[in-house]
Amino acid sequence: MIRIIPDVLDADGVAKLRSILDAADWIDGNETSGPQAALAKRNQQLPEFGEAAAEAGRIVLDALGRAPLFIAAALPLKIYPPYFNRYAGGENFGDHIDNAIRMRRGSDFRMRSDLSATLFLADPDTYDGGGLVIEGFTQEPGIKLPAGHMILYPSTTVHRVEPVTSGTRVASFMWIQSMVRDQGQRNLLFDLDMGVQGAAATMGQGDATVVRLTSVYHNLLRRWADS
Repeated sequence: MIRIIPDVLDADGVAKLRSILDAADWIDGNETSGPQAALAKRNQQLPEFGEAAAEAGRIVLDALGRAPLFIAAALPLKIYPPYFNRYAGGENFGDHIDNAIRMRRGSDFRMRSDLSATLFLADPDTYDGGGLVIEGFTQEPGIKLPAGHMILYPSTTVHRVEPVTSGTRVASFMWIQSMVRDQGQRNLLFDLDMGVQGAAATMGQGDATVVRLTSVYHNLLRRWADS
């Protein structure tokens, strides 16, 4: 299941982030690629351990912490520190699958990648091409979202970024280890959560049915979650 998370960043947030990114020095995106990805990847990336990536990453993570739809859909346990990339002049990222385990160089941080996320930082009318194509979910020309919007999708999927033929595609990307490993269970919890919120808006948080459904949600989460 893919989820669109709108307005993770508002216009001011996007502008602040872009001011950091546009002033930074970029490197070949294959600096952090594995052997398979390196064959397919043609883009630029912000240095992983640079000051710009650290500052921009904090902005993204703070925004995700304030995004209830992201939290409901991902049920995040760990989030890999966000990366930032850009594509221009025909650059693209061919079919690939994300590594099952992500390890941060020079640290003991490691996590399982259950979900992948792309936070778009350039509006779709500012570049041609660059759609995100996710096998089994989307087809060419792929997904291009407004700046500040995010797409969340299973890391188990083969996916690609179509060539950018004009303009520049700028985005943040990251991986999430969910508290609930099983995708089917996550989907059920998300649907139940949305149903509880809808019922609460109609009947009130104190309604007996809403209380009972809330209890079911938390007891299922308690049964299925890792911590």
